[in-house]
Amino acid sequence: MASEVPPKRQKSAKDVPYHLIYWPGIPGRGEHVRLALEEAGAEYTDTAFTDGGVDEVLAYVQGKIPDDGLNPPPCAPPILKHGDLVISQTPNILLYLGNRLGLVPDADQDPDAMYKINALALTALDGLSNEPHDCHHPIASGLYYEDQKEEAKRRSEDYVKNRLPKFLSYFERVLESKASGDGPWLYGGALTYADLVLFQCVDGVKFMFPKAMAKLERGGKHAKVFQLYQAVAERPKIKAYLQSDRRQKYSNGIYRYYEELDFA
Repeated sequence: MASEVPPKRQKSAKDVPYHLIYWPGIPGRGEHVRLALEEAGAEYTDTAFTDGGVDEVLAYVQGKIPDDGLNPPPCAPPILKHGDLVISQTPNILLYLGNRLGLVPDADQDPDAMYKINALALTALDGLSNEPHDCHHPIASGLYYEDQKEEAKRRSEDYVKNRLPKFLSYFERVLESKASGDGPWLYGGALTYADLVLFQCVDGVKFMFPKAMAKLERGGKHAKVFQLYQAVAERPKIKAYLQSDRRQKYSNGIYRYYEELDFA
């Protein structure tokens, strides 16, 4: 059958550590993948912490890895290598890892769960990761922030006033739904990778817009979102990871702090 895993892929991926290919020095979009791997206790390597890591990232994005007979060349990191499989795009990697790491419900019990969870992760990445990035680079990602400061102020003020509450309110609605189940999680009463994505997005926005997020948290309208955030942070493996040197500090990545953009 066409849906069966090719024997070569199945054999090559078995008991092989995952290999995350991402830039060193910033959490970035690779952080969502790290959180999934850390929560699952999976064995993995990470170019952010290996000698020559930047060179490996560049080799993949510049098409210098001669494996395009099997894998299409990736456009940009994060990239995951597992056995002879090489895939990119954060939500695509998480979709691949979900079943393997136990971060989606069992497919036999809930065959459509992965699509529901993927939709939640995509929404969080759209509104709480991509849009915050565009707050400090509203004109062009190729320009310095200093070249678009006035536009960034306008974009950030609108984001804090309109877009940020909209997405937090959406996830509050998800958490209030029957599909959320028992406990603090988004779906089915159990932690999934969508919860980890939302945690990382909320954490990044708290760093980028601390005044706005503090005000929204005090307001109480998104209490379940912040409860989920705390619940993820207290997961034993996540807590240990967050306190370790593997958790990189925010700098000039997706989430940046500029005092002039810190609207309340």
